[in-house]
Amino acid sequence: MNQQNFNSNFDPKVKESEIPPGYLNIMGYVDESEVNGPGCRAVIWVQGCWRECPGCFNPESWSFDTNQLISIDDLVNKILSKPRNQGVTFSGGEPFLQAPALAELAAKIKVKGLNVMSFTGFTLEQLQSKNAPTGAKLLLQQLDILIDGPYIESLAINSPNSPVSSRNQQVRIFNPALKDQINWASDEIEVHIFKDGSRLVTGYRGGLELS
Repeated sequence: MNQQNFNSNFDPKVKESEIPPGYLNIMGYVDESEVNGPGCRAVIWVQGCWRECPGCFNPESWSFDTNQLISIDDLVNKILSKPRNQGVTFSGGEPFLQAPALAELAAKIKVKGLNVMSFTGFTLEQLQSKNAPTGAKLLLQQLDILIDGPYIESLAINSPNSPVSSRNQQVRIFNPALKDQINWASDEIEVHIFKDGSRLVTGYRGGLELS
């Protein structure tokens, strides 16, 4: 994708109109993750991304079709119901294509003392530009950490010391209190086994596997 023309091949407003106000379309959710940002965190994988990057770890997230519609308030309650959650991470999919709803969720979480982090395929400069997706600046204002830039397979990093998955990506720390907590690695694996016997594998190069 030519970064100078990043806004020319999609219309996020069309996709936003298919999601009811006050709701998010998500691919997955997990509590108490320790490989998707600093500390113990809730993680929300949003549904929808037009990039289709080669080597993408979550191709199931590309479709903009409705997957799981969940209200912002229900997500807030889920996150706060687990005392071990110290923050929330937005992944995907492309979080900034649902920026207004995520900004609202982030604001409600932050007043409870949790921090907020997001991954994005956009660069920070694109998100600050006049062509940024709707609500991008509102979401940026709520973030403590941003990992920006698309995954580029030829620049992949598989290292126990790297919080990013490809060399073009950057860790943007907006909250100085977290500057010494950039200690997760993009190639760590975490397995969650649920009461119904299903499992979720996350953290490995940023991927999400449900079974």
